[in-house]
Amino acid sequence: MMMNRRGVLLGAAACGVAQLFPATAWAVLPERRLMFRNAHNGERADVCYYSGGRLRVSGIAELNYFLRDWRTGDVTRMDTGLFDTLVQLHAATGADKRAGFTLISGYRSPRTNGRLHEHSDGVASKSQHMRGKAVDISLKSVRLSNLQKAALSLRAGGVGYYPEDGFVHVDTGPVRRW
Repeated sequence: MMMNRRGVLLGAAACGVAQLFPATAWAVLPERRLMFRNAHNGERADVCYYSGGRLRVSGIAELNYFLRDWRTGDVTRMDTGLFDTLVQLHAATGADKRAGFTLISGYRSPRTNGRLHEHSDGVASKSQHMRGKAVDISLKSVRLSNLQKAALSLRAGGVGYYPEDGFVHVDTGPVRRW
């Protein structure tokens, strides 16, 4: 690889700028936290999954467990981008910071998804839930239609609106709506 003078100077400048931000400065970056209540089993979670400029392994593990398939107990690694989307969604609604999401569905094992698909046209056979990339939620004190509008405004993935069932589907797959 051949380096020219400009490349060397830019690299040196980048190193110098990095020194202006010591490790302690990264520690003051805002934390990312999610709060949930599971509508089916009553479990609650208040989890910080990001702080000090990095993901927290223990927080990710706690969210993965909380968002498990509540029917079978199966756990998967959830998409951390979904967590970020939910933090942005909460902020976009203007909801009180202490208001948590109500979880209707997180991860679904293929077995659970297959059973649900057999009994409902509203359950996709290749659901993003099976990939750990989707949740069905509501948010206390936020009208469902406003939650849907806020989710659509993020353009972060799929948004499904189920007013009769009382939830909004949010996923990190392709941007689409239904």
